[in-house]
Amino acid sequence: MTPSDRQLHILYLVGIALNAIGLAYAIDSGEYLFAGTFVLILAYIVFRFRLTR
Repeated sequence: MTPSDRQLHILYLVGIALNAIGLAYAIDSGEYLFAGTFVLILAYIVFRFRLTR
């Protein structure tokens, strides 16, 4: 069973929101290596989100 496009959009938006929160927390605590990782993951999720639209 494959998820519908609406379910994928919701899942991508949740992932983007969680990564944005993680990015803000990493920057706030001065962990720039983790922040860079969150930026890469966020860019990938946004890219995948744009492909499904």
